[in-house]
Parts: sequence; C-alpha cells; structure tokens
Amino acid sequence: MFRSRYSSKRDSIWGFYILMLYTTPLSCLANFSQAKELIYKIKEGLPKGTFIGAIGVDLRLDFTVEPPFLFSLTQKKVSEQYVNINNTTGELYTSAAEIDRETLCPYSSEEQGCFLSLDVFVLPQQYFQLVKVKLLIEDVNDNRPKFPTDEIRMSVPENTPINGRFAVEQSAIDPDLGIYGVQTYWLVNDFGVFTLDVEENDGGELTPFLIVTNFLDRETQAEYVTDIIAEDGGTPPLLGAATLKIAITDVNDNCPKFTESQVNVTLHGNTSKGAQLARLHAFDPDLGANAQISYAYSERVPRDTRSLFHLDKITGGIKLARKLDFITTTFYKLTVLANGPGCIPAVATVTVYITKVVTGPPAVIPRYIAPEKDGVVTLKESEPAFSPIAFFTIKNMDKSQRVDCYLEGFGPFRLVPYQQLENEYLLETTETLDYERTQEYELILVANNTQGLIIKTFLKVQVLDENDNAPVFQQSLVEISIEENNSPNTFLTQLQASDPDSESRGEVIYILGGDTPGIFVVDHLTGVLTVATSLDREEKEKYRFIVRAVDQGTPRRESIATVVVTVLDRNDNSPRFINKDFTFFVPENFPGYGEIGVLSVTDPDAGKNGWVALSILNGSDIFMIDTGRGALRAKTSLDREQQGTYQLWIEAADGGVPALSSVTMVTVLLLDVNDNPPVVLFPQSNQSYMLVLPDTTPGTSIAEVYAVDKDTGMNAVIAYSIIKRKGGEPGSFAIDPETGNITLKRELSNRGLYSLLVKVSDHGQPEPLYSTVMVNFFVNETVSNESYIQSLLTRDVDIEVEEKPWYISQMTDGPERYELFPCRPILISLSVACLGLFSLVLVLISYICCKRFKKIRKKRSEVEVPLKLKNGSTNFLNRKLRQMSNI
Repeated sequence: MFRSRYSSKRDSIWGFYILMLYTTPLSCLANFSQAKELIYKIKEGLPKGTFIGAIGVDLRLDFTVEPPFLFSLTQKKVSEQYVNINNTTGELYTSAAEIDRETLCPYSSEEQGCFLSLDVFVLPQQYFQLVKVKLLIEDVNDNRPKFPTDEIRMSVPENTPINGRFAVEQSAIDPDLGIYGVQTYWLVNDFGVFTLDVEENDGGELTPFLIVTNFLDRETQAEYVTDIIAEDGGTPPLLGAATLKIAITDVNDNCPKFTESQVNVTLHGNTSKGAQLARLHAFDPDLGANAQISYAYSERVPRDTRSLFHLDKITGGIKLARKLDFITTTFYKLTVLANGPGCIPAVATVTVYITKVVTGPPAVIPRYIAPEKDGVVTLKESEPAFSPIAFFTIKNMDKSQRVDCYLEGFGPFRLVPYQQLENEYLLETTETLDYERTQEYELILVANNTQGLIIKTFLKVQVLDENDNAPVFQQSLVEISIEENNSPNTFLTQLQASDPDSESRGEVIYILGGDTPGIFVVDHLTGVLTVATSLDREEKEKYRFIVRAVDQGTPRRESIATVVVTVLDRNDNSPRFINKDFTFFVPENFPGYGEIGVLSVTDPDAGKNGWVALSILNGSDIFMIDTGRGALRAKTSLDREQQGTYQLWIEAADGGVPALSSVTMVTVLLLDVNDNPPVVLFPQSNQSYMLVLPDTTPGTSIAEVYAVDKDTGMNAVIAYSIIKRKGGEPGSFAIDPETGNITLKRELSNRGLYSLLVKVSDHGQPEPLYSTVMVNFFVNETVSNESYIQSLLTRDVDIEVEEKPWYISQMTDGPERYELFPCRPILISLSVACLGLFSLVLVLISYICCKRFKKIRKKRSEVEVPLKLKNGSTNFLNRKLRQMSNI
C-alpha cells in the first residue's frame, strides 16, 4: 500500500502543488478558507483497518491548539462502505467493504485511473477547512481470464498450407488492467500440427491465431480436441481455459477406387429378366459431395449391350434388362467407370458368360435364417461361432450331373452340405465376428456342374456393433510432477482413452475414483486433470489415485488408470529452532572445546532446501558451533569473574536458492566455581598496627578485619577466625566470624605489642579457600617511638595458638593444622597473584582513603590511633589514629 501526492498524468503539476501545500506554515490562526486537495494511492481489495493516510499530518496541522481539531467525512455512505476516519487525528483507514476497482470503475482505462473522491471537513468553525481527498485505486491481479464460451469450435480445411493462420474469435476477457490483463495464449496439446500466435490490434486487444505447422489429412484424423489456455501477467499468473475443437473439413483429394477391378459372371441362356448379375463397389474416402460416386458404361460398350445389361448409376448393380434367348454359348465384356467430382474415372471389367440351355435352368434358392433385407444380412458381433446365416437349395439340376457349391469372398464363413440332404447347403460363421475389425463382408455363392454351368448368388453380410470393448488408456500409469505452491486450478495432464466401438458405445467420459482427494478435478469430456488448490509438499509429497474411463454403451464398460502426482519441493520453509531461545548453564573453567549445549533446528523442506547450516553472528572469537550436530563450544576456558553471562545470536540458514534463515538467542550463564580465595582489604598489610589505650574496657570493639571474595553464593560467604596470637592471655581477644569485628575480652595489663593471626576463609565446596592477615595492637597511651614499634613488627617471634577456627570440629587435631607460617612462600605467591588481579581495586581504595584523611594531616601533627568504641570522643580519636597508622 503506497501513498502518493500526485497522479500519473500530472506528475509535475501535482508535485509542485503538494510541495507548496506542505511548505506553507499552518497554525491555529491560519486562513483555512481555501480548499486543499490530497491524493493517496491504495491497492484494491485491502482488508479492513489498513492505513491509507493521515490528513492532519499531511496538512501539517498543529495538534497542540485548543480546542482540538475534529475531522469529519461528509459522504456518510462512502464512509460506511469504503473508508473510516479517525475524528481526532484525521487518519484514514479502509472499512469492512473491500474496494473492487472493476466494480467501482468498470469503464476506466489504465491511463485514466480509478479515483474515489472524498470531502473532509476540518472543524471546529475557527479552523474550518474543506479538504478534497482523492483515493487512486490501483489494480491488482484478482481476476482470471475467462473465455465467453466453454467450448470453441473451429474449422480448418485439410489442404491448408503450412503456416496457414485462423483467428480464434472467442478470445478471453480479463477485467484487470495492463500487465494483469491477458498476455498470452497457449495450447495444452498441439498434436504436432498446430501452434498459437497472438496479435495485438490498435485498441490493445490480443487475438489468438491458430497456425498450422504440419500437413493435415481429414481421412487420417477428422477432429482435434484440446484446451486453449489464456494467461495473464500476474505473479503468479492466473489462467483461463476453454475446450478447443478443431474440425478438419474435407476437400476433394481422393478419387474412387473399385474394390474389384475384374468380375466374371456366368448366365444360363434362359435366365429371366431382372436377374441380378453383379454389384460393383467403388470407395472414395472423402465426405459429402466429394465422395459421391456415379457408375456408367464406357463408350466402348455397344448400345445393344447396354440395353441388355442395365447398370444402376448409384448402386453399381448390374441386372439383366430383358430375357436371353441364345442357342449357342457366347460372352459379353462390360467396361464400367466409377466417376467422382474432378477425378479420372476408375475402371472395372465385368465379363458375362452365356451358357447353352440343355435342360430347365438350375436355380439357387436362398432361405435366410439371419435378418435379411434386399440381399443384405445383418449379424451381431456377439453371435458365437458357427451361427447359421442361410440355407441354399439347388434346383432344376440333372441327376446325372454333379454339382459343386462353394463360396467366393473373404471372411469367417463356410458353406457346407447340410447333413445327408442332397443339394442342401448351410452358410454359417466359423468364428466370432468383430465389428471393430471388419464391418461388412461381400460373399458369392457359386454353383458349378460338370457341363461347366456356373451360377453365382451375391450376398452381403453387415456386422452390427455392440458394446464389447472397454475404453483403453494410452498409459495405465500416469506419473506427474508439480512444484509445490502452485496456482489454483493448475493444469496437470490430459488423460486419453480410446474405445473402438461406434456411436455412443465409443464415447468416453472420465471419472475420478472414490479414493481421489477432493483437490483434484477432471473434465468428464476432455480428460483434462487439474488441481484446484495450492499443494504443500511438507503436508503431503505424493498422491496416488485412479481415474475411470467409462463408455456410454449398454451395459457400460470401463477401464482404469493409476495417477501418481509427486509434489516437488520448493524452498518455502525457513529453518526453525525447537525453542524460541536457549539458555545453557556451564560451570566456569569449563574446558575449552567442551560441549556447552546442543541447538536443535528443523527444516521440513527436502534436499538442499532442508539442509541447515548454523553460524554465530556475534562472539565467534570466543565460541564456535558444530554445523552438523548444532553443538555449541567455547574455544577457551571461561572465567565467571571476568564475564558471567554471554548472549549469542545464532543464525540457521538452509541450502535453498535463495537461502532462508532464522535467528535465535542463546544465553550462556557461567556457574561459579570456588577458584578465588578471600582478599583482605583491611588491614592493608601485616606490618600495620593500631593503638589501643591501656584502660580500654573489655567488650570494646577495637578493630575490624575486612575481606572480599570475587566468587558468588556460598563460595563468597566469608568466615573470620583467630588461629594464632602473640602476647596477652588466651581469650583476650574475640573476633566475630561473620563481620570480622575484633572485641577486647580482658583488660590488657602489659603495655607493648600484641599480634593476632586471623584466618579469612570462604564456604566453598569441595574445599574452602582462605587467606591470613596479621592484626597488630600497640598498647600504650601514645605513640612516642614509631621506629621502635616497627622493629617489634619485623621481629620474628613465635605466635601461640589462640583458638580453634570455626571449622576445626570437622578436622583432625594436630599442630600441623594450625601452623601456617611454614606456608608463607605459598601465601606470598597467592598474594602477588591476587594483587595483580585486583590492582585496580587497591588503587581505588587507596585513593578514597587519602581523600578522607587529607584534612586530618593538615590540622594535627601527632595523632592517636582510635579504637572502635561504641560511644564518646575517644572512639572518634582512636579511629583516626588507627587509620593513620595503617597509611
């Protein structure tokens, strides 16, 4: 759906007009008396609620004014039928009734365009403005071509030269415009003798022309039946179809030919007038007047001979015109011509032998068993073998003479003596007749005696057709391939079955079997098979059903063909992850190239279209993914303390052309491992000390050990304990295991240096990590000799065991459990490593401490290290002194 400020005919004028409209400043005090015009471009058939345009925005109205603007459509019928307007914003939307361009503008051309005009009022009165809105309705390909009739008949002469052209007057109509109209025509089956061409007239209309591409012969095939398809220019194109019947009209390109060019006839001299002597038969395969044949004697035949033997000009029958009266044997030679329009006559010769009459003339008396009329016998092709046709009785024969009877002609017939009766002969069939092989037989019964007397009796046998043949498909298995997402009513194939029976018994209709899905449709008369809907290979890849070919005889006969439709794959499915997103939990320090998790992805397409490759869009420098299994791996070991969460975007792309893809988000959460010991931030070193006044009362908090652990959870929960001491009585000091707060428990009677070795341990599993720090107290009223104190701090003096740490109940007793000084090199190495990792933290803490005590350095030259007392100015003073000594 597009929106335009100009029409196709007046681009420059409308462009300038809209430019002036939009560059003119508007305000609540502007003059709205002049009407404005806006043009929007939309496609027909849009659903309800589709955005068309914002009138208020396009007019550049100031929506902050009071009272606010109101918009109203003046044509309520138009509003209710096609568009709706937002009264406060002026936004136009399509309404429930879809716009059909062909109904709205049935006679508009592509150049004129189809416009829907609206009048919009801008209210209230002080802002009143009439806005002319024109909606340019763009055409979409929503109509398929349609022929004016379902069946188009054409006539083409059989002598049409190659490249002969014949206009198909019933061309298809498509109400869509431009490229969406009819673009081309084509034939479903051209039989190798036709093709289609398309010509465009001055009005832009396309007319299909049938072109002959090979020689035609009506006698070989008199009619061609196919489908003509009209196709528009949409994507995908829409099709319209009609049955095209091409009748091949006859021309006189064949001449008559005799079936027998030489006929011999023997007559008795006393043969009576009107006796049938012979029947000549000539055949012309043309039709109508072109196949009319007339028989005539040649000019070589004398007139008296013509008067003796009458020739029927239409049937070719020769009869005796008058009674013979000869006492001697003689013969006549009759030359008969078969004449056709514009042809050289065909010639046949009939020789008539006249035999001398000795006794009464013998005669052959026929008695018919099968139906007979005018010497023509009719037999059904269903009659079994040895069905009787007629009896023939030989009379007036001299007993002293022997008579031989036999048949002349071709066909499954025989003439046999009937039982023991003399001169009685039975004519019968020798096998079942077949109308589809031969429809008519001409037989001659010949009776011959010892004196050379020959009597011929002519008989024609016509075979009556019955419905004894079922239709036969050209292919009993029809395999069809079609790409999925085809257009509805797509042509699949044309099924063809033939039935050699005649008339309605050979007319075939096509019926789909009961197992056929309803989406397939077959034309009952033409056998054109189509699919009504779009196919989806992922839903079903192969369809198998039967088609019946049924004739119209009684009883009906049928045959079946199996149709197999294979739906070919198209890359119409994007790869799909089984989850919308993935979350994997991995312990830190997970080994490099270890499998973090597997991303399952599917693509229902086949072949390359369904082959999926995975790739990482971000973070490929740290992570890699196995395309085959979808296994996500990290190239190196990961440290939660550096980064605890990774969010990766994984793309799955298939192998189609063009390729389709989808993206999912993978979150990798690192689970904490106890790989960091606690780091003591205060005191800052084992050489620092704090001043404690001798009169400090028991129960006073005198110091605090503060440590942090970079791990999380229980791995970062810290416990404090005093494991060794130097000076003072056992139990003189107590430390809070949770806060690290050190409290004086007994009075300190002796002045001097007291030292506590404090262990800072986490709760990690399977083995907790710990650090130690020396907390030094100098008991005195003042710090008079700082060098002396430093010498005490550096002196290596044994520290006695103060108390068991918090976890000692789970450990084996023994002094080696508490002796930590032999591990000093290890502790120093760990401290150096920790200092390297947390140098930034230490610098930041130092900076904060320096800033806090800047003022104190300026005011006092000598300070006392304060104790952490609960109340009074003494606590304040002792705290400052302690912090200063740490510096």
